[in-house]
Amino acid sequence: MHLFVYGTLKCGQPRNRFLAGQVFVALAATRPIYRMFNVGAYPALVRHREGRSIEGELWDVDEACLRALDRVEGCDLGLYAREGVELMPPFETASAVTYIYRLPTDGLADCGTRW
Repeated sequence: MHLFVYGTLKCGQPRNRFLAGQVFVALAATRPIYRMFNVGAYPALVRHREGRSIEGELWDVDEACLRALDRVEGCDLGLYAREGVELMPPFETASAVTYIYRLPTDGLADCGTRW
């Protein structure tokens, strides 16, 4: 499974250790239908009608890693949901997922296109 990461899971970020043993594919970017907001120690990616192309990394991960990341990302708490993500070329046909923020973003600062 391909996973698009855009924040604390990226190389050099504090949660990248959870991708140990997985395969980095390439730098990638989303189609401009998302926005990224600053929640404090981490970013929140949401679909947005005034979207931007968000920069991140594409990883090839196994099911065990995804299950662990679901816990790390708070999917069971309703903080994030793992969903399909739309990417820019050359990855526009890749079947990929990412973590979409589920809480309101009102009042949060916009992060721009890169965390």
